[in-house]
Amino acid sequence: MNLPIIFSIDDDPQVLRAISRDLKRQYGNEYKIISTTSANEALEALIDLKNSSDVIALFLCDQRMPEMDGVAFLEKAIKIFPEAKRVLLTAYSDTDAAIKAINEVKLDYYLIKPWDPPEEKLYPVINDLLDDWQGDYIPEFKGIKLVGFQFSPQSHLVKDYLGSNLIPYRWLDVQTHPDASSLLSINNLCNDDLPLVFFDDGSFLTKPSIKDIAAKIGKNPEIMHDIYDVVIIGAGPAGLAAAVYGASEGLKTLMIERKAPGGQAGTSSRIENYLGFPSGLSGADLTRRAMSQATRLGAAFLSPQSVSDIKQKDGYKTIVLDDGPDILTRSVVITTGVDYRKLEVKGVENFTGAGIYYGAANTEASACKGRDVFIIGGGNSAGQSAMYLSKFASNVSIIIRKDDLSATMSAYLIEQIELTPNIHVLPNTELIEATGDQHLEQLTLINIKTKETHTREAGALYIFIGARPYTDWIKLAIIKNDKDFIETGRELRNYEEFKKTWKLQRDPYLLETSCAGVFAAGDVRAGAMNRVASAVGEGSMAISFVHKYLAEV
Repeated sequence: MNLPIIFSIDDDPQVLRAISRDLKRQYGNEYKIISTTSANEALEALIDLKNSSDVIALFLCDQRMPEMDGVAFLEKAIKIFPEAKRVLLTAYSDTDAAIKAINEVKLDYYLIKPWDPPEEKLYPVINDLLDDWQGDYIPEFKGIKLVGFQFSPQSHLVKDYLGSNLIPYRWLDVQTHPDASSLLSINNLCNDDLPLVFFDDGSFLTKPSIKDIAAKIGKNPEIMHDIYDVVIIGAGPAGLAAAVYGASEGLKTLMIERKAPGGQAGTSSRIENYLGFPSGLSGADLTRRAMSQATRLGAAFLSPQSVSDIKQKDGYKTIVLDDGPDILTRSVVITTGVDYRKLEVKGVENFTGAGIYYGAANTEASACKGRDVFIIGGGNSAGQSAMYLSKFASNVSIIIRKDDLSATMSAYLIEQIELTPNIHVLPNTELIEATGDQHLEQLTLINIKTKETHTREAGALYIFIGARPYTDWIKLAIIKNDKDFIETGRELRNYEEFKKTWKLQRDPYLLETSCAGVFAAGDVRAGAMNRVASAVGEGSMAISFVHKYLAEV
């Protein structure tokens, strides 16, 4: 954490050197001493310091300065750092101005020049003021600050990216947080510029794209090799496992992710059936561990980047990115997983990202404090989300079409839900409309047996209604089943078109697609189990088949 700052301003260089010397001698170990001869330069510097979450403990400025007098400077400065202590350096003839400043800028003290010896005339005063300041001081969060509207899809997109990538940030709702309006004001910005992302170097981006943010924080590295041994498309559990095993076994390994590592599992608040973690672990923790392991072993990670196509020529595969150079590789593992299906109900699209969210959206949980929230879905992901949200919301209601959760949810989760008093299951129920003004406010529900309808106040709605594979980007002649999951291994023999595309003497390997050297693992593969452990197993297994394939070519 950066040291608090003592900021001194005096247009006389000789006086400024003297005051800076005395301040550094006494306070240099606990405070950063910044000095300048220009009041205007000082005000510009204060804006950068505010943007970067630095904090001013004390202003010490001269009254007589050509650009503006000391009182005028303090009037402007305390709008940026209102909690800082204020000391004015004056001559005997300026005492009337100093006394007037006590009322105008709530001046804490005025010192008459010269202050020699400082042990008697300077340090006792500054010590008392800094002690008072420290008593009320709460350290400022140092890092990325995101300013926006709570129910803004654009703000949600940025929060989701930062949260999913385990990047610490501070959320400032422009309608409720005083620091948000202050940052807008001092930077001459307005609500039309939102969302705003402030970085710890004081710079900021208005209405940034995810790629803009990634480039700024160094999350989008350059391509490292001319040719990779294996490129893994998707950084869910299967992709992360493939990256760990590929890199550990000496393959030049690149992992490409369009959103954030971890996939749907990465958003889970608690995974309790993963081998070796008897108390469970969060999806974010599992993702962090896996990413650290993969990169330590030498795997490269490219994100956020979307793949638009895979091309084959002379035994090599070319990965075509939406925005970036083509990547040449000898083999490919597709681990793009699944997306939540869209809920085609009146009003849902209008409030997506503004009170309605697909998946866990843990970044929005704190906004549910004291409110009634709803979940649609009866699978494990819905149950895990309900348990997490119950810590914030007054009530969590799970909407399901079936009579109960037993057919779709693990027993351990059902038991936890039954023991949580503010979680309620609404069986035989469907959503027929979502309504609100600028954000979700109400849900209209229907009992599919009795046909009775009722309207409920809703702070948020989380949707978990099944998944569709993320395969619509694939243009290569890779065989998929009628639900667009990728077919692999022996199952390919059931398709007439397989004989037209497969020209090798051998059968495809267990996880190999209809294109030799292109493998699929995890939820994107037809017949895969929707469990984290099975995805990890398939990802690691895919690398063993990559080795076999590379030995052939």
